[in-house]
Amino acid sequence: MQKLQGHGKAATVEVTHISKTGVWILAGDRELFMSYEDFPWFLDAPVGKILNVEEPYPGHFYWPALDIDLTPEIIEHPERFPLKFT
Repeated sequence: MQKLQGHGKAATVEVTHISKTGVWILAGDRELFMSYEDFPWFLDAPVGKILNVEEPYPGHFYWPALDIDLTPEIIEHPERFPLKFT
């Protein structure tokens, strides 16, 4: 779990569950689900790399070993952010 000092309180984010359908994270008091269908980068990733999540600043989640950056809006509304491969 990453703790961030700033803005008067500590922010935390942690992976709480990895299932056959996706990954759950707890960010502060919000629980967010990332399905493998919407977030395929997590599907074949090693557990240790999925568990290593940071919140460099409030509302920005980063998996350094996977080079993945997400926000609550992207997680809650993946249809607004279609996957693009270049």
